[in-house]
Amino acid sequence: MILGIGSGSTIVYAVTRLAERVRKEGLKIVCIPTSFQAQQLIVTNNLTLGSLDTTPELDCAIDGADEVDDKLTLIKGGGGCQTQEKIVASCARKLVIVADSTKNSTSLGQQYKKIPVEVIPLAYNPILQRITQKFGGTAELRMGKMKAGPIVSDNGNFIVDWFFPTGIEDWKTVNERIKMMPGVVETGLFVDMAQIAYFGGPDGSLSVKLAS
Repeated sequence: MILGIGSGSTIVYAVTRLAERVRKEGLKIVCIPTSFQAQQLIVTNNLTLGSLDTTPELDCAIDGADEVDDKLTLIKGGGGCQTQEKIVASCARKLVIVADSTKNSTSLGQQYKKIPVEVIPLAYNPILQRITQKFGGTAELRMGKMKAGPIVSDNGNFIVDWFFPTGIEDWKTVNERIKMMPGVVETGLFVDMAQIAYFGGPDGSLSVKLAS
C-alpha cells in the first residue's frame, strides 16, 4: 500500500498507531511525506519512506485540517505545508482527514478565521492588496515567532494569511480566483478533495463526516 502522510499534531497519533500495526501485523506500506515534519515522523517510527518520484500514484492519504465544513471543504496550512499536502492529496485515490472535534464546523469560519496562501516572495504585497480588494476581509504576511522576518515555507516561499469575511459560500470559485493571481503558489482551501473525515472528542467519542 502506498500511503500519503500529512502534517500536524493529530497526524502524530495516526502515524504512531500505524507503526504499531506495521510491527504487529507485518503490513507492507510505503509512506509519502507532505512536509519535513511528516518525513521525520516516518523515519523515527521506522516506516518505509517513499517519494512521488518513485511512486506518484497513492492508494490513500491521511492528513489533518484546521477546519472542515459540512461539504468536507477544508482549511489547511496552519503549519505552512498546504502546497505539499495538496500535491500529495491530489495523487491519492482517497483523502482521509483525522482531526479533533474542535475542527468540525457547519461552515468555514466558525472555528478558523483565516486561509493561508503560499506566495512567491516578490509578489506578497500585491497579493495582500488584491485578495482584500476582491473578496474583502484583511490579509497579512505571516511573521516568524522564533526568527526575525517572515515565515518561509519548505518551498522557500512566504505565507499570506487571509482573514476572510463572513457569508462566503462558493469556496470553489474563491479558490480558483485566488490561484489565478500572479505569484500565488497554492491556497489552503481544499475543495472536493476529501472523501471522509474522522473527529475525535475529548471524551474519546468519534464522529464521522462523508462527502456528499
